[in-house]
Amino acid sequence: MIGKLKQNLLLACLVISSVTVFYLGRHAMECHHRIEERSQPGGILSLSALGGSMRTTLRTGQNLSTPFVYNKDMPLIFIGGVPRSGTTLMRAMLDAHPEVRCGEETRVIPRILAMKQMWSRSGREKMRLDEAGVTDEVLDAAMQAFLLEIIVKHGEPANFLCNKDPFALKSLSYLAKIFPHAKFVLMIRDGRASVHSMISRKVTIAGFDLGSYRDCLTKWNRAIETMYTQCLEAADKCLPMHYEQLVLHPEKWMKTLLKFLDVPWNDAVLHHEELIGKAGGVSLSKVERSTDQVIKPVNVEALSKWVGKIPADVVRDMAVIAPMLSRLGYDPHANPPNYGRPDPKVLDNTIRVFKDSEVRRETQPQLGAAGVPSPQHTGTEVQWNRNTWTSSHPSVLGRGTFQRSHDHSGTFSSPESATLWPSMLYCTKK
Repeated sequence: MIGKLKQNLLLACLVISSVTVFYLGRHAMECHHRIEERSQPGGILSLSALGGSMRTTLRTGQNLSTPFVYNKDMPLIFIGGVPRSGTTLMRAMLDAHPEVRCGEETRVIPRILAMKQMWSRSGREKMRLDEAGVTDEVLDAAMQAFLLEIIVKHGEPANFLCNKDPFALKSLSYLAKIFPHAKFVLMIRDGRASVHSMISRKVTIAGFDLGSYRDCLTKWNRAIETMYTQCLEAADKCLPMHYEQLVLHPEKWMKTLLKFLDVPWNDAVLHHEELIGKAGGVSLSKVERSTDQVIKPVNVEALSKWVGKIPADVVRDMAVIAPMLSRLGYDPHANPPNYGRPDPKVLDNTIRVFKDSEVRRETQPQLGAAGVPSPQHTGTEVQWNRNTWTSSHPSVLGRGTFQRSHDHSGTFSSPESATLWPSMLYCTKK
């Protein structure tokens, strides 16, 4: 078993090394040809005379006469975070912008970055590479060329190119070094929600034991700490973005994000679901687990699905298992937490999602006006059928017609009233 594992590892290393050498050789040849073309009689121009960096052109399928020029100094955008933290929603919203192209996960980029990290951490391996003339400068040039080719050519050209491979931001500091004008968006989500999502949806992540909440929360803590620390070190190049706040207040935070990225504002980022599958719009992968969620408008349906699902012993030890929760502004003892109130438009979207689904849902504990949990209506079941509802909770029995009120809450034509709040439908007797 171990022998076979070693063989597979060696084979993978050989394939990646071969691809890297291929791209390095290819770009070396292109550089050589460009130098020859621009040489003057009696001498050869230096690389500095060519502007200090190699530029590559790509002729687009739509207009072959207009070359698309790209190089390491482009304003690239990298989106990352622990998987199940809203990275797909973020890239879909950016993809809706006519000047931005992200596209699906490449899956290649975080793996090649992890291999580079492995080479750098091993003193013996680094010494061998240096002896062979494969210096840091050579490797950096090869990494630049390889990553840039993947980012540019796995989708259509755009003024702002973006990559969304969640764990790529484990190498945020290195990416900032080899792409000096790149900017980074670190998606942050309540670790309890991220872990519940990956376990309930069976999202396989290397090193995470999906049979253990304790193990997954420990690994979540380690991963987000690595990325968050590098994000803070990158200062004005990295923007931490809390998933919950993006969902509750999308316009506010998308304006903040686009200003940070120096991308002009466009309302399309608030309506990504309308551009899915359209030319120049949002392309979704059939194999990514978040696809079925981002086809919906921004809503609060998923914020608190984890409440009541985590084992009691893990809940008890939460502050110790995942200390990054507190550091990132989450209360490790709040079940459910109060993330805040959604914008009216988000509330409308959530009502629409509930009504369109026409499925039976079990509510979470009621929240009062101040967002304080109240357990007396836990377990209320509400069934939607177009504009009608039915509640089976003993203290909230009834049937009525849903109506919108001036304060954007939902009311019913019965002795009871109901309100939609973060990720919950809950009922309150008048």
